[in-house]
Amino acid sequence: MAFQVLLIVVGLALLLCGGDLLVRGASGLARDLGVTPLIIGMSVVAFGTSSPELAVNVLAASSGNSGISFGNIFGSNIANIGLVLGTAALIRPIGIEAPLVRREIPMMLLFTGAAIILALDPLLGRQEARFSRGDGIILLLLFGVFIFLTALSVVRGRAAADLPGGVESVAATGTRHSIGVDAGLLAIGLLALLGGGRLTVDAAVALARSAGVSETVVGLTIIAVGTSLPELATSAMAARRGAIDLAVGNIVGSNIFNLLFVMGITSVVAPVIVPARGYADLAMTAILSIMMLAVSLTRGRRIFRTEGIVLLALYVAYIAWRTATGSGL
Repeated sequence: MAFQVLLIVVGLALLLCGGDLLVRGASGLARDLGVTPLIIGMSVVAFGTSSPELAVNVLAASSGNSGISFGNIFGSNIANIGLVLGTAALIRPIGIEAPLVRREIPMMLLFTGAAIILALDPLLGRQEARFSRGDGIILLLLFGVFIFLTALSVVRGRAAADLPGGVESVAATGTRHSIGVDAGLLAIGLLALLGGGRLTVDAAVALARSAGVSETVVGLTIIAVGTSLPELATSAMAARRGAIDLAVGNIVGSNIFNLLFVMGITSVVAPVIVPARGYADLAMTAILSIMMLAVSLTRGRRIFRTEGIVLLALYVAYIAWRTATGSGL
């Protein structure tokens, strides 16, 4: 069991390094080709920050381990609000910008509701709840709508700092390299993502079988937290430096990306089964999303440390319950 845990740690390290190299290389190439930092952020960086989840999920789905895919996506979204936002609020009270309250957070709630509706197959007379290839296409179409609305806000002159994830500030940083170096970073990043994804999935499946824990719980806990480390690091550092809009925007943008793009691609590759107690994970995702909107609308649109403690406590309690029930305890 210890060996599988070590392999998961190595796999997650490869995923994180690969995602970082992918973003740096692709951003450098885009700059070399004269693409604006804003477009780089909306496309390359948005993809790069969720590339660990995408790599793990596609490899898991193609290997028939859909429990890991489901647990990773919704576990990451639960962790982003409960763990990441809670931690950021503990570091410094977070003020929520008006555009996030008006547009991005409600869109996140809308897309979360759409994903839950797509999972209600038994209510439609189907025996198995799952995200089918048709559902994946719907999610990808919704992702296209989200990108269109975001681009439209840019055309209308909205400041780049208001974009989900604060992507321009990320894309604009970094040392300039030659096209060859940037292409090499991109290629190495992709290889690291593929290798780390395969290593993480195989080790997680072996760990689940040896420990008697469901693949969904492994995806919901170890892998979800591991693939959410970029969001955790970004939001924590942003809160520490006072870039509070970046801290919240990073979380909202990541959750939307996971729900629509990552789940969309994954379920097109192979249907993702909603596992036992999967509806509890869907419900917890919705509850935390609603709580995020609620705390954003109260007390002068600020999330204080006490609210951060509540979010963290809910996350820890839920993960403890899911681990216990998923282990058959």
